[in-house]
Amino acid sequence: MSNPIDNTASTATLTGLPAAIDDLIEHWSNQSLPPVDQWHPTDSGEIDIRILKNGEWWYRSTPIHRLRLVQLFSSVLRVESDGSTWLVTPAQKLRITVDDAHFQAVLMDVEEHLLQAALVFTTNIGERVIADADHLIDVQYPHNDGSPEPFVHVRSGLTARITRSVFIQLAERAEIRGNEAGVVSCGVFMPLGPAE
Repeated sequence: MSNPIDNTASTATLTGLPAAIDDLIEHWSNQSLPPVDQWHPTDSGEIDIRILKNGEWWYRSTPIHRLRLVQLFSSVLRVESDGSTWLVTPAQKLRITVDDAHFQAVLMDVEEHLLQAALVFTTNIGERVIADADHLIDVQYPHNDGSPEPFVHVRSGLTARITRSVFIQLAERAEIRGNEAGVVSCGVFMPLGPAE
């Protein structure tokens, strides 16, 4: 099985951007994921699968080391309206435990085209995500020490925690707009935090 590729990037939100960025999105969107949003099995239950904060997948308190198996499971993940995460097939859905985010964004590439740039994240399972209006970067500051908790939306409610090294790369690209520092990807300004 090849690495799942984000097939939810919408070119409709990228009107006016250079054709090269649209071509980039089309290239990474040409493989489809299973249509889990269209599956509504009546048989449901739970399975002892846990995604740890560091992005590791565990089954019955044992790490799953086979990347292909994790990729397969991740391709059929769905987040319900109550925030719960499920493995979904046409016949059954099984609830799993997620400690933090579903993935980790471990790499970031910058595709420059004329005056536009696209920030392309790669997750710990090899899925690529282009930050845009449908795949926003979201940085929260829930701690008293002001440390950031950065995420990027991957697909259908699934998120990837942006690792520290990748967040440092983002911060190096930050520009100030009003009271906020942020980055621009596919023409969309995404705040990283207050300007200081």
